[in-house]
Amino acid sequence: MTARLDYMTVAPDAFKAVYALETYISEHSGLDKPLIHLLKLRASQINGCAYCVDMHVKEARAAGLSEQWIALVSVWHEASIFTAKECALLEWVESVTKIADTGIPDAAYEGLLPHFSEAEIMKLTVAIGLINVWNRLAVGFRVAHPIDNAA
Repeated sequence: MTARLDYMTVAPDAFKAVYALETYISEHSGLDKPLIHLLKLRASQINGCAYCVDMHVKEARAAGLSEQWIALVSVWHEASIFTAKECALLEWVESVTKIADTGIPDAAYEGLLPHFSEAEIMKLTVAIGLINVWNRLAVGFRVAHPIDNAA
């Protein structure tokens, strides 16, 4: 795979704006870090972004999340390891990421209400939008993931 362009340098102001939002979400939003890892990993899986899946698996692992938890994100509907709160978020991630197909149903929103405040729902939705931006940059411009060790 050949990179199409270096999105960090061809439009540095645009990159800085996206990165500023990343800094807000990761450092100033007050969102629980495991939930951020969860939504980034699931959206990246949905969008087929190998670079981001690789990155977010490594970040989740470094944050102490279990290998089983990480491995089962892609099949969360069938996995019993996730809490009701995590499942509500995963449903929201899928609905927001696949907006053209889902229209974001009321049930997905209502599933969040027992677990999150309105402010948290807003911040989580911004975080989902942000990882979708990163996915589109990485996939659209063919950013290759590193290869740590060959199989």
